[in-house]
Amino acid sequence: MPARPRPGRDSSARVTHAHRPLALLPPERQRERWWSSLASPSRVVWLLLVLVLGCASGDLHAEDWPGWRGPRGDGTSLETGLPEVWDGTTGTNIAWKVPVPGTGHGSPIVVGNRIFLATCLPETEDRQLLCLDATTGQVAWQTTVCRSPLEVKHHLNSHASSTPAADEQTVYTTFLEIDGSTEPAKNVGTPRPLTPGQIVVSAHDFAGRLRWIARPGRFASVHGFCSNPVLFENLVIINGDHDGESYVVALDRATGDVVWKQPRVHQTRSYVTPLVRQVGDRPQLVFSGSKQVVSLDPRTGKTWWQIEGPTEQFVASPVFDGEQFYVAAGFPTHHVLAIRPDGAGDVSASHVAWHSRNAACYVPSPVVIGYHLLVADDRGTANCFDTRTGERIWQTRLGTHYSASLAAVAGKAWFIADDGVTKLLEPGPEPRVVHENPLGETVYASPAFSQGAVYLRGTEHLWRIGK
Repeated sequence: MPARPRPGRDSSARVTHAHRPLALLPPERQRERWWSSLASPSRVVWLLLVLVLGCASGDLHAEDWPGWRGPRGDGTSLETGLPEVWDGTTGTNIAWKVPVPGTGHGSPIVVGNRIFLATCLPETEDRQLLCLDATTGQVAWQTTVCRSPLEVKHHLNSHASSTPAADEQTVYTTFLEIDGSTEPAKNVGTPRPLTPGQIVVSAHDFAGRLRWIARPGRFASVHGFCSNPVLFENLVIINGDHDGESYVVALDRATGDVVWKQPRVHQTRSYVTPLVRQVGDRPQLVFSGSKQVVSLDPRTGKTWWQIEGPTEQFVASPVFDGEQFYVAAGFPTHHVLAIRPDGAGDVSASHVAWHSRNAACYVPSPVVIGYHLLVADDRGTANCFDTRTGERIWQTRLGTHYSASLAAVAGKAWFIADDGVTKLLEPGPEPRVVHENPLGETVYASPAFSQGAVYLRGTEHLWRIGK
């Protein structure tokens, strides 16, 4: 396990940009920055993107949650009036809770009145896709995507850890189908076997009918499998970083055929979900893993830029604030980086705006609120960085252990610990927890926010919090 960093402000940070786009500023600072934000085309594009995505469902205050970390892929919700107080042990503000068949750490997604969830039935070795009614929580249908012996995994992983993704008509899932062989695990301290296989990607319509199924590549990791599908234009993009011939692959949404497949330079496991952002005239697919941070053209797989290192393994997904990408890594050393996205080729020495080498981060993905980058690690430590300078504002032990990624709603960061306690925190000079809500059940999955409700997947139940 990685060593826990010592608290304190990080002297390795470097001062960079002092401005952030208007849509991400605290409300009290928005008016003074309106005109200056319009002076930058990139900020205008980002502001319009936030507004357009927020209005996509016809209501700025209600939106679907159609994939990993929501409609923007960064854990942010634009909804207002979401519940901030509940208690699963007493039923306070709990609309319903329903048992979830099987096991899994994949997070729920919500499209209209449908909830989609991946699960594994260990007794039968079925990997399944579930559809539930968002109003009642009842299972509308469930279908087996593949049946395979259970792969070797880390004790904090599951056999259904990938979060589905959906468009207006189709839901996409990923699982691992092992081939029955074993091989020695790489990059581990104690020798042990792993169980390689093929990534299985499926597309189902909203009635549960299979549209297509594809097996775009091999995967082998002693820590098990997770690869959340990412939708872009006509593509389903899958990250295949593993302890073998790693790759990123894009499939045609309509057929499952491979459109492009980009081999990775290094071969080591990571579990990062790429983030797609339009930066100037370039769409960028940004992610870390395989001992690099890279930006690819999501249409072709061509590399825009890359940064070597700063460590070997990554889990947390990146975030973007309209000017810089922020990456949290990982193992065996811990880092937080701010990266300017306008470079080309190897930008390791030119486009790292700041770099903290003394951070507690690994599994949970971060969020940005105003000028604050909130980062957590799986051991329960939370950090707050100034996005302009990289200075660590504070570090504190906030929970017992974190697996769920952070979320940002109405200016508050949501930290959901494995023990099911959700803490809502207002970022500032000191960590200020404004609400603390027990669920009474272990939680490894990340939350979903849609149509005025919060959805949490526990180890036994799916919960709807609020109306």
